[in-house]
Amino acid sequence: MAATKKEATAVDFDKIKSTMSDPYKTPLQIVDENAKIVNQKLFDNFSDDQLVDFMKKMVWERALHEQTMNFSRQGRLGFYAPTEGEEASEMGSISAMSSNDYLFPAYRDLPQLIQHGASVKQGFLWSKGNAVGNDYGDTRAWMPQIIIGAQYVETAGAALGIKKNGDKDTVAFTYTGDGGTSQGDFYEGMNFASSFQAPALFFVQNNGWAISVPRKTQTGAETLAQKAVAMGIPSIQVDGMDILAVYQATKEARDYVTAGNGPVMLETLTYRYGAHSSAGDDPSRYRTKEEEQPWFDRDPLIRLRKILTDKKLWSQEQEDKLVEEYKDSFKQEMKDAEATPKQTVTEMLKTTFEVPTPNIKKQIAEFEAKESK
Repeated sequence: MAATKKEATAVDFDKIKSTMSDPYKTPLQIVDENAKIVNQKLFDNFSDDQLVDFMKKMVWERALHEQTMNFSRQGRLGFYAPTEGEEASEMGSISAMSSNDYLFPAYRDLPQLIQHGASVKQGFLWSKGNAVGNDYGDTRAWMPQIIIGAQYVETAGAALGIKKNGDKDTVAFTYTGDGGTSQGDFYEGMNFASSFQAPALFFVQNNGWAISVPRKTQTGAETLAQKAVAMGIPSIQVDGMDILAVYQATKEARDYVTAGNGPVMLETLTYRYGAHSSAGDDPSRYRTKEEEQPWFDRDPLIRLRKILTDKKLWSQEQEDKLVEEYKDSFKQEMKDAEATPKQTVTEMLKTTFEVPTPNIKKQIAEFEAKESK
């Protein structure tokens, strides 16, 4: 019997699948998990003052998290999404942005929102559901988005507006988590921004978990950075526990975007130490201590603290004093937040439309009568 002739093939799909993530899976790093400088040239970009400032900001965020969790346990706040473990990703990125830029935060991005110009008091009021917590005055920021991924669409629209206005030194930027990359808004927002070459900077804080769903089961993509490729957007992975690497990548990305080259997406590899939110999920039900420990060992504060201590720029006494000062200030901000009057139903109705509809006019009259008693 004659041997069957092997049919010629045109495409090696296995090879394509095994290599398509290669350009995106070598995270940018300047200081490794052992506090060893692995890129001296990039490290030398930073002055001692900058290094100390980065440390102060991460200590500030860690203290804010700890005090906010205390307030939550006391029943003095509503929804809060813990940020412990993500300090380098959040403070490194926001430090490279300009006050000219428009921030579209998600619910885990209160620290960036505050650093961008909002007050801690407003962050607390937002958590408490007080409308005053959404009024940022001249600060170029939108209120934190609860709908997963929706801020990507908002950012794309704002970025197009920036382009149409001819503003050459402004970008719209936003954050989502790894779970957000599974949402349609994530793709739609980036595709829109790419199609119009709008000045947008997209951050994906890959903290390993979408509530209890692990990153590995959310998508077949080996990296999240590569998801931007289909939209024609350049992207990289960054060690999200290395504040210097996050800052450097963000600075260069912003420079690229403001030069008129269209949007960029950065995936920061970080970890959510605690629960998804203060609402009560228990991480021990879906994570093991063996999985968590390597991330605790990579703690961004420990990493930079060692660098600064070796350079004799930092001490534990200095840090302890800062933490105390920060927490005292947060306690005062909470007192101010709790003293802020709640919005009445009438006030809410009057601001629903610029010109109230006949039905709302009737409701305003009804509630004014009730509230005047």
